[in-house]
Amino acid sequence: MTDERGASDADDTRAEANGITATYSETGDERVLEFDRSGATAAVAQNREGYAMLKVRPTATGDELERYYGFDMALDHVAERLGVAPHELPVPEPAADMGM
Repeated sequence: MTDERGASDADDTRAEANGITATYSETGDERVLEFDRSGATAAVAQNREGYAMLKVRPTATGDELERYYGFDMALDHVAERLGVAPHELPVPEPAADMGM
């Protein structure tokens, strides 16, 4: 079963909607939200403590393209990269609080 953002009850680190897959993960240093739409990718990263600016990258490990304070602004950039409207992006529950 999925909620309105496409998050699944079975795995809340992954969400799918509108042909877009979003995957949330944490590394030793960062919280990372990766998006894929038919091979087009983008990622939003923030430090593990959750207080730094968000970095938008072409991939989870790619070079930073831009930084944002707000999650909505970062998602706008991701949506532009993927060629969709921001409201079409699924966001897994653990990533919903990203941003300052």
